[in-house]
Amino acid sequence: MILFGYRLPGMSSLLLWGALWEIVGQLEVTFFLPPLSAIFVTLLEISTTKVFIKALADTGYAFFVGTLSAIIIGIPVGILMGKNRLIDEMLLPWVNMFLSAPLTALVPVLMVLFGFGLKAIIITTALFAIWIIVLNARAGVLQINRSLVEMAHSFGASPSDAFFKIYFWAALPEILGGVRIGFIRAVKGVIIGQLLISIVGFGALFELYSANFLMKHFWAVLLVLFTLAFIIAEFLAHLERRVAYYASRRAA
Repeated sequence: MILFGYRLPGMSSLLLWGALWEIVGQLEVTFFLPPLSAIFVTLLEISTTKVFIKALADTGYAFFVGTLSAIIIGIPVGILMGKNRLIDEMLLPWVNMFLSAPLTALVPVLMVLFGFGLKAIIITTALFAIWIIVLNARAGVLQINRSLVEMAHSFGASPSDAFFKIYFWAALPEILGGVRIGFIRAVKGVIIGQLLISIVGFGALFELYSANFLMKHFWAVLLVLFTLAFIIAEFLAHLERRVAYYASRRAA
């Protein structure tokens, strides 16, 4: 961040917005936006309660299982689409359609098919994350230098060797980019699932606090969610920068 010609530390924008939030909260412009300091105090109070810990565990489990499922399925499918034209032509329209479609509209269908339990929430989370993972893995494979694949075949590499040792590693920068965005979309998916399918986890806390106008509690839970999503996204962005080596080698 650059302000008046001076380069400020990376977290300066967050500190600036936090200070602005605190000022607006102290002025009591609206009850919807309490002071940030009061929100942190509330977070310390509720973070040790059994209700909060259980909600965090339920949300975390659905989030990670759903996202992991999206990664395990999405990366191989994306790689296959990138390396096989027939598979690509068959699946690409569907992937683009689900990526751009309002997936919230599918939640009632998932409720009918899988019930009102944890399974439907996990599938909702996976559906929000998987499509961008597929497209990014596909894009990474399409940018691979074909001489790498030809060289692998000339040395007698099996299809599985080429898949895991050539396509995956050469497409890794784009794959990590898709996983990072997929994680962010999965946060939305798990909360929508917990609000619409089964009122559990953080979804139950959002419903409880908003219905009773407990805005400090509401924002405290939301800040936890935003913080976890931010940490995961920054960690994956760091991994993307670390594997930039592969992207440079593809063009070699």
